[in-house]
Amino acid sequence: MGNTTSRVRRARKTRSKIAELKAHRLCVHRTLRHTYAQIISPGAGVTVAHASSLEPEVRKMVKYTGNVEAAKEVGKVVAVRAQEKGVTKVAFDRSGFKYHGRVKALADAAREAGLKF
Repeated sequence: MGNTTSRVRRARKTRSKIAELKAHRLCVHRTLRHTYAQIISPGAGVTVAHASSLEPEVRKMVKYTGNVEAAKEVGKVVAVRAQEKGVTKVAFDRSGFKYHGRVKALADAAREAGLKF
């Protein structure tokens, strides 16, 4: 089994549990160069808010987009955008990635910016 296949398999269990809870989901994805986050509504699966290290707003705040500092900025931006849409409570979906490094930094920054999970 490849790394991606294993990660997706790990993510499936979390996503089914979040679907049971019927909660908005803060979904995180990371690549070597970028970090992405989106808030997805329960049921319909519509993206309510999103942010990534690709955006000029985030890019001008950081030197390199594939590190912890960039992930923190993405976490702050997605939390602010979610609150503008009226979403304050979410379930954290780490997409099978280990809760460590950039994924942890994004989560902590989103919590500090006002998201509850």
